[in-house]
Amino acid sequence: MALQHDPPLIALSLGEWDHSFSALKQTGECVVSVPGVDLAQQVVDIGNCSGAQVDKWSKFGLTPLPAEVVSPPLVGEALANIECRVKDRTLVRKYSLWVLEPVRAWINDQREEKRTFHHLGDGRFVVDGERLDMRERMTMWKYLQD
Repeated sequence: MALQHDPPLIALSLGEWDHSFSALKQTGECVVSVPGVDLAQQVVDIGNCSGAQVDKWSKFGLTPLPAEVVSPPLVGEALANIECRVKDRTLVRKYSLWVLEPVRAWINDQREEKRTFHHLGDGRFVVDGERLDMRERMTMWKYLQD
């Protein structure tokens, strides 16, 4: 969830029951990956198991790629990856809400499937359709990309 633009901040809901919680708590770094709709079944299956028991990279055939700024890897199959550092932990205990500062963003223009999907919270999803390309008009986060 976008929180503000200047400086850019995003929020991540992640609770103690998630294996990623302890990694984020320990390192203060993460990569937020944005999958295409062609990865929807894999994403749901990934969410239904724990990285504490399963090597998700090999089980789901994903490619870890080195990030430029943070230690956790990018997901090679993702449409986009956002390298982040924890900016604020004050809402974690009460709401499981982490405030993250994006430090680098990657767009995978080589992907054929460019539609994203959004969870409605009950096992159903919405798939994006037509896109408007207004990147030339958006100037706030350009420094995060090449």
